[in-house]
Amino acid sequence: MKRAIVIGSGAGGATAALELQGAFDVMVLEAGREFRRFKVKNRALDRWKRLGIRLDVGWVQRLFPAMRIARTEDMVLVSGKGLGGTTTVSAGNALRLDDDFKAMGINLDPEFEDVGRQITVSSAHRDRWGPTARRLYQVCEEMGLGPQVTPKLGDYSGCKHCGRCILGCPYGVKWDSRAFLNVAQHRGARLVTGAAVERVVIRDGRAAGVEVRPRLGRREFIPADIVVLAAGGLGTPPVLERSGIRGEPRLFVDPVLTLAAEWPGARLDTEVTMPFIVDKGKYIISPYFDFLSYFIDPRWRAPSRDILSVMIKLADEPAGEAGAKGIRKSLSPDDKTRLAEAVDLTTEIMVRTGVRKERILPGLVNAGHPGGMFPLTPDEKDTFHSPALPPNVYIADASLFPDSLGKPPILTIIALAKRVSRVCRARLA
Repeated sequence: MKRAIVIGSGAGGATAALELQGAFDVMVLEAGREFRRFKVKNRALDRWKRLGIRLDVGWVQRLFPAMRIARTEDMVLVSGKGLGGTTTVSAGNALRLDDDFKAMGINLDPEFEDVGRQITVSSAHRDRWGPTARRLYQVCEEMGLGPQVTPKLGDYSGCKHCGRCILGCPYGVKWDSRAFLNVAQHRGARLVTGAAVERVVIRDGRAAGVEVRPRLGRREFIPADIVVLAAGGLGTPPVLERSGIRGEPRLFVDPVLTLAAEWPGARLDTEVTMPFIVDKGKYIISPYFDFLSYFIDPRWRAPSRDILSVMIKLADEPAGEAGAKGIRKSLSPDDKTRLAEAVDLTTEIMVRTGVRKERILPGLVNAGHPGGMFPLTPDEKDTFHSPALPPNVYIADASLFPDSLGKPPILTIIALAKRVSRVCRARLA
């Protein structure tokens, strides 16, 4: 049987492993290790703050190695590192976002239907919202903003409302891609952790395998008949650049800015993350306890239980790149204009909720939905393969997205990875 190497174990990689195993002998290479959730309680963090002890990026990464943090001039970039990739540190949102693909003539209906059979999608969390989330939803309705309850990946009837969705669900309610990995392994797929792929080795115009950089020891060559890259929007482009294939400078990241104010007893720190969404096209608004700002932004001084916070997530201009030498990404003038508009609307929501305007402060601009450097085109709607790649190398992550979604992409990445895998089976098995 031919060997397929899948690089990455997040939404795209785990899906590809599950879909390809059986048609190929699959080996999944993951740069990180076993996922360990963040276990430090908010009470302890509040106590540290009162003592003048504040976490910095380095401390956050030591305490929570599954959260990889990088900085650019304008923002902090966050992604997952370890089994499950970014799915383990996501809010678990289940939004279908394939309009750009439909416009190219790509119909992903069969893949989304398949996902619906494999993963429970639930909105049951609404029944147990706290008073602050309910009040914010009511205000958005009164303003005519059309808030929509956020569907979640997993059976949220069992949600304990601990508020720790993005730090690793302690109760196994939120789906993450380790579930697909487990099934793929049961079917015979092999999983190697701590295996950072340096490059795809190309010989005579085809991938012969990959070169892996272990944490200790010499680089190792692993042969393969097909290579599927699913290391994410920040991980896939550098691997390909080191392989002699450079992506387009069209990196998007979906920047997030959270506005916060002290509000005694808000308890958004124990609310399900992003319980509802207001969709304004180029940005969304949602209640969100921004742990990153709470961890390291000195302006967020209030105890976690007393912070009312609302997120803005922006569909940014596709301009920038992630490469072998690092990341280049900034907010464009249009991005800043849309962000200012979103800040005004979010401020109005918070003021109508009862917050005093002068008490509202911003958090850190951060981002966690990178992609776009190998965008699909209408010419590739059947092959799902860029002519820049060797014929036996495919991509199965958000690098394929033509533009920023400005919304959570996991469900769409899963569907896309299913289609890519099915193309691989048909063409190369």
